Amino acid sequence: MRSDDFEFLSRTVRQRSGLVLTEDKVYLVESRLMPVARKQGLKSVDELVQQMKAKPDQAILRAVTEAMTTNETLFFRDTKPFDQFKKVVMPALLNDRASRKTIRIWCAACSSGQEPYSLAMILKEEGVRLAGWKFEIVATDINTEVIDRAKAGLYSQFEVQRGLPIQYLMKYFKQVEDKWQITPEIKAMIDYREFNLLTDPRGLGQFDVVFCRNVLIYFDQPTKAQVLDRIRGVMPEDGVLYLGGAETVLGVTDKFEPVPNERGLYRVVSKQTAKAV
Repeated sequence: MRSDDFEFLSRTVRQRSGLVLTEDKVYLVESRLMPVARKQGLKSVDELVQQMKAKPDQAILRAVTEAMTTNETLFFRDTKPFDQFKKVVMPALLNDRASRKTIRIWCAACSSGQEPYSLAMILKEEGVRLAGWKFEIVATDINTEVIDRAKAGLYSQFEVQRGLPIQYLMKYFKQVEDKWQITPEIKAMIDYREFNLLTDPRGLGQFDVVFCRNVLIYFDQPTKAQVLDRIRGVMPEDGVLYLGGAETVLGVTDKFEPVPNERGLYRVVSKQTAKAV
């Protein structure tokens, strides 16, 4: 691929998704975009780029952007964040929200749904303890194809073997031929929506907990700061944020701070604290 073509693709994907593509990703770009080119009846990625330059088409731009976004995920990914949710975050929320009995959770960049479904299963397991409580889980992704997959809640044997406890598989899934279908009661707990993290999330409402894991690593520093600032704008003073193990707010934003001894978990820096500093 010519350098000017790669630069054009890189700029286009970055403007639309925030994803930063470096020149060492040329092979990845070509391998992911070749199916897009073929679907358009083109013989190569070079022809696809020339078509994009000559006549920008929103459907093709969307297809290219979605092809380049990473959708690797699994149930109960990394385990610790979900243990934290059960043992650290949930008890605090149940205490602090006792008067209104409503908790809202946002799973940003949810991919094919394993993360929000993992949270839904955790909540379902609490049973009587959460009687009378209302939990809203909003799960978003820029990629419409994976959102559709998440809504379907249908997973391969390989996917359910990755991180999902066997007791949850037996309890919350039904085998359909060679795949596994998540039960309607768990599926109904998630509100899936298409959403781009580069846009204003206030239309989604306010959230007590935000999962934005393994997303910021693909953005440059200014974009990370912008995304985190927008997330802070839809969280209360005692809200908590989850990031991936390789991500941090340190040196990026002053809107969040690490929760002591809880890796990957961050709390909102209240306005009073920020002013004092």
